[in-house]
Amino acid sequence: MSVVPEGVVTDASERMPVGVHRVAVLALPGVPPFELGIPSRVFGSVADAEGRPLYEVTICTVDGAAVLSDAGFTVQPTAGPEALAEADTVIVPPTHAMPELARGGPLPPKVRDAIAGIRPGARLVSICTGSYVLAAAGLLDGRPATTHWNLAPEFRRAYPRVKLDEEVLFVDDGDVLTSAGVAAGVDLCLHMIRRDHGAAAANRAARMCVVPPWRDGGQAQFIDRPVPEPAQASTTAARAWALGHLAEPLTLARLAEQARMSLRSFTRRFRDEVGMTPVQWLTVQRLELAKQLLETTDLPVDVVAHRSGFGSGNSLRAHMRSAFGISPAAYRRAFGAGLTGQRPDVRGSA
Repeated sequence: MSVVPEGVVTDASERMPVGVHRVAVLALPGVPPFELGIPSRVFGSVADAEGRPLYEVTICTVDGAAVLSDAGFTVQPTAGPEALAEADTVIVPPTHAMPELARGGPLPPKVRDAIAGIRPGARLVSICTGSYVLAAAGLLDGRPATTHWNLAPEFRRAYPRVKLDEEVLFVDDGDVLTSAGVAAGVDLCLHMIRRDHGAAAANRAARMCVVPPWRDGGQAQFIDRPVPEPAQASTTAARAWALGHLAEPLTLARLAEQARMSLRSFTRRFRDEVGMTPVQWLTVQRLELAKQLLETTDLPVDVVAHRSGFGSGNSLRAHMRSAFGISPAAYRRAFGAGLTGQRPDVRGSA
């Protein structure tokens, strides 16, 4: 497992094959409609060069019967538990009708049996407090995971075996992925598209959904804190300026100067607003730029490293291996614009 500081925990070593990927979304009683609809909306935006969909999303329930959402209307599924046995990815949105999960379970028998029927090898995903369902099934024991920051103390008490990190937007532990609250489900779905088909596909899906393809920071920026005074300065302009100068040496002093703040005030304000330090944020932005250049150009790795601000090919290689577990050359082979056919297995690539 690799860690992108404070915004995302991700393992990019596993790649999905090209072709229609079957996604089953398990609607449980009390499901919030917004979270239930995220997978269909995001994955439904992804198509290949000929316009053919790359994902097939099915809404299912544990018995094929309709369930009542927490908005007061009924959700009619298109399938029952058989969809879980056929899916490549199973997504569990939250449920607000199982208070026993907040105390550590157990799962209702029908839910337990449905989870047990998931096809071996399927990718398991939770959105927000859907993590309680996976945890109650024992699927998160000993693994890193996240959930809504406001419920972190309760979750830890109920499921002490889970390695909870409430400051990230999502956690990718290979075959099990969990997201933070509500809109972080969009971030996680875009991440899965990026992992399956590359940044260009994720960017297209984000544009169709009118959302950013990558959000800065993690949940730390949303944790309840005193609201700053309106007159206080922001680091927004400095961040926007930095994005246009990533190839240059960007010291904390230069960034603070752009924000017209002292170094100490800038560092504190930046972390409050973004949820990570300026250095961590710059690394994430430079890695995103490097990935785009590797995907869309045939520039040598040393040139990509220079343009994205890493200075040398060795530095870029070290950062990509630390963040994604893959070298620039292997990333380009997997996601380069000229790639056709089956994506290679990039695990262990040099």
